[in-house]
Amino acid sequence: MRRRVPFTGDEKESLHVSLDRHRDAVVWKLDGLDDEQVRRRLTPSGTSLLGVVKHLAVVEYGWFCEPFGREREPYSFKIEADGDDMRVEPDETTADILALYARARAAADQVIADLDLLDRGTAWFGETVTLRWVLIHMIEETARHAGHLDIIRELIDGATGEFPDLGTP
Repeated sequence: MRRRVPFTGDEKESLHVSLDRHRDAVVWKLDGLDDEQVRRRLTPSGTSLLGVVKHLAVVEYGWFCEPFGREREPYSFKIEADGDDMRVEPDETTADILALYARARAAADQVIADLDLLDRGTAWFGETVTLRWVLIHMIEETARHAGHLDIIRELIDGATGEFPDLGTP
């Protein structure tokens, strides 16, 4: 069952559930597809479903863990230039990247649980950010990429929508 943003929830819970809804939609976009399909690059930039999930794992660690002094796991791949985190290497499996995303989500969720919305950290570019800002930013980032995945998935097999069950929001 998918979660919904509580109609009367507090700010932190509402932001977190909103992020989780988009995260879940991202994972669903790969459901039922084979390895060739999730790796298929259907845009001139080379974007693939699996590459976007890999990117989202990196940004979960980069926005939730690093600014607040939390550990992130070492990556088995190099990020030397913008976009490197969207490139899927031949030895990276769908299961590996989905597991990386799950671990990044869990690490981010721990930061969200441990901190208050006004707790501050330092972004990779030196600016001070609050957990509230990071949550809002990651909702935007994840929703934006979920939209990309929606289009790519539709091109692969015609599946559309936020979730397979389009019942009550």
